[in-house]
Parts: sequence; C-alpha cells; structure tokens
Amino acid sequence: MRELLRTNDPTVIAFVTALLGGEGIECFVLDVNTSILEGSIGILPRRVMVRAADLEAARVVLTDNGIEPS
Repeated sequence: MRELLRTNDPTVIAFVTALLGGEGIECFVLDVNTSILEGSIGILPRRVMVRAADLEAARVVLTDNGIEPS
C-alpha cells in the first residue's frame, strides 16, 4: 500500500473515497481510530492508501478533480 493523500478534512476523505471507488480503485483510510482518540479536534491527519499498482491512476483521478495528492 502507498500513501495517496494525508488530510485532516473528513469531507475530502469521503470525496476521494467516492472518486476512487467510481474508478474501480480500492483505497483504505488509516489513522481513523487515532484521530478519534485525540478527541476529533482534527490535529492528526488521516491517510488514504492505495495499492502500489494503482498509485499513478489514483493520482490522476485526484488531480483531475482538483485535489492535490501527497
């Protein structure tokens, strides 16, 4: 798995997950529980991960939709 995006914004994560799913690219969000433990004040970013083989295609999807990948 490779890191595609790191953000504190849950709406961006939801949007990215939907975009990737629509393109048939599986993703996994890491650090969700850590973010919850810190009280959900948004200081710890969550990471969106994709398979290494899908990384370039996922970056293109994000860039085409105005989101800057990590």
